[in-house]
Amino acid sequence: MAKQIPDLVATVRTGTGKGAARQARREGLVPGIVYGGGVDPMPINIPFNELLKKLKAGRFLSTLWNLKVEGTDDFRVICRNVQRDVVKDLPTHLDLMRLHRNTRISLFIHVEFTNEEEAPGLKKGGVLTVVRPEVELNVMAGEIPDQIVVDLTGREVGDVIHISDVDLPKGAKVTVDRDFVIANISAPSSLRSADEDEEEEIEEVAADEVEATEMKSEE
Repeated sequence: MAKQIPDLVATVRTGTGKGAARQARREGLVPGIVYGGGVDPMPINIPFNELLKKLKAGRFLSTLWNLKVEGTDDFRVICRNVQRDVVKDLPTHLDLMRLHRNTRISLFIHVEFTNEEEAPGLKKGGVLTVVRPEVELNVMAGEIPDQIVVDLTGREVGDVIHISDVDLPKGAKVTVDRDFVIANISAPSSLRSADEDEEEEIEEVAADEVEATEMKSEE
């Protein structure tokens, strides 16, 4: 299923250069430029508050955006750079690259775990430890998946789930060239405590046997 692409609303900026950019900032706007796609660059302005909200939400540079500019058809872009004020760390300019549907891009995709009630390890009190809540995939701009699904059916305590255990969305490729861990099912704390106590008892018994053997040798 294709992921719904979030909107990024902008207006065409009249005039270019530092003077026009400073005027935009005085009006509560952040100047930017859209390039690529075989067309001329387009200078734009984006409302400061809206942009700041999206930046604080995270993953701004790895999110595919549906750019809405009055007077033009919507098109897809990805941000390649956000310039910031060196003192206030607030956005002062951004560069957006226009994309086609068949362009391949790398984005972080959310990992969704399903069928927890069908996992014997969790029924026994095991704990699902998520190592990677998101995984970076290389995908087609026109076919971005909503999520990566990990089926927990039949998973036991001690099971480790690697990326190779997961069916990736059609056409998606992992950007990391190794079989990394996504999650594991660890033993409940009560069981771990019991195992530790048992190990301590075994060590104590072994120590007593060694001590008894040494005492006999001395006799």
